[in-house]
Amino acid sequence: MSVYLDCASTTPIDPRVLAEVVHHLEVEFGNAGSRTHDFGARARRAVERARDQVAAVVAASRGEVLFTSGATESNNLVILGLAEHGRRTGRMHLVSTQIEHNAVLEPLQELERRGFALTLVSPTAGGWVDPEAVRAAVREDTLLVSVMQVNNETGVIQPIEEIAQILAAHPAYFHLDAAQGFGKEIAPLRNGRIDLISVSGHKLHAPKGVGALIARRRGAERPPLTPLMFGGGQERGLRPGTLPVHLIVGLGKAAELALAEAEERAAVNRQFRARVIEALRPLEPVLTGDQERVVPHVLNLSFPGVEAEAAMEALADVVAVSNGSACTSGATTCSHVLGAMGMAGERSEGAIRLSWCHMTPEPDWPRVVAAIRQLRVQAVGGA
Repeated sequence: MSVYLDCASTTPIDPRVLAEVVHHLEVEFGNAGSRTHDFGARARRAVERARDQVAAVVAASRGEVLFTSGATESNNLVILGLAEHGRRTGRMHLVSTQIEHNAVLEPLQELERRGFALTLVSPTAGGWVDPEAVRAAVREDTLLVSVMQVNNETGVIQPIEEIAQILAAHPAYFHLDAAQGFGKEIAPLRNGRIDLISVSGHKLHAPKGVGALIARRRGAERPPLTPLMFGGGQERGLRPGTLPVHLIVGLGKAAELALAEAEERAAVNRQFRARVIEALRPLEPVLTGDQERVVPHVLNLSFPGVEAEAAMEALADVVAVSNGSACTSGATTCSHVLGAMGMAGERSEGAIRLSWCHMTPEPDWPRVVAAIRQLRVQAVGGA
């Protein structure tokens, strides 16, 4: 059986999280919106406890946490939800980067079709955005600056704290897609200048289908979001519908565990990374992105002379890897992230992503090396 090395796509559920989810499906199955009995009251308390657990990761308050279906919905709620405020105030300019996930890029492009101006900042060759380039892009009428915390394809950490400092005296709302970094790269998300943070549970050993939007107050004022859906009034009217208590409790437990075990998990991931690089050294892989700025659990690389599709197929019985974002893995064109970094030709066509977690078992690295070597032999023989 192959070892799963695609945790940047989705993580295995933590058994402790699963136990909470099952408990709130089988035993505490009440509706948090029910006001007339203890089943509903216990469900409400469970939801509010989960809010506290999620908020604690980023040093926010319970009232600043909205539950959603995941980071994609949270991103849409931020970007499309600020549009009315932008029109009302005349702030019709948006700033983001060329290496964002499509869950950010596509809502931004939708606002551009509606008349907003959009500036996408180019990354450096190392895969990170220069804060000074963001400073240069921001205008007086900028409504929103949206930058991902950790790139999902390369694992490169973006300079969030420097950008927050640049925006200190500017009224623009600062949003992070933190799907890859929430609960892992903790300190940057505690910066009070960050207004909005998108979270996905399934990147953090919680179930799929649940996430959060952390919307920090500025003084007494909440970010001026308008809802994308209507009916029911849940989550302060911004995300109506019956709350999936079992999923929310799962996210809360996963957030609590991530915060408590952050240092231990990071150490395990760093050690795993060192073993990966050492094991693959005979193949002379080319690592993607600035290796001084990467998270310990993601490694994007290419093997000279080997195409990504061929590598993934050859390794399928040994390790499960990807060639980038799971949401766009069906595409046959070059990754927009790698393209923005200036990678082309063999480098981009050969790039694959390995990603793991503290629960990942050790793969059979000699088999991995042998499989890639065989591909090279076949490539030479067919030339």
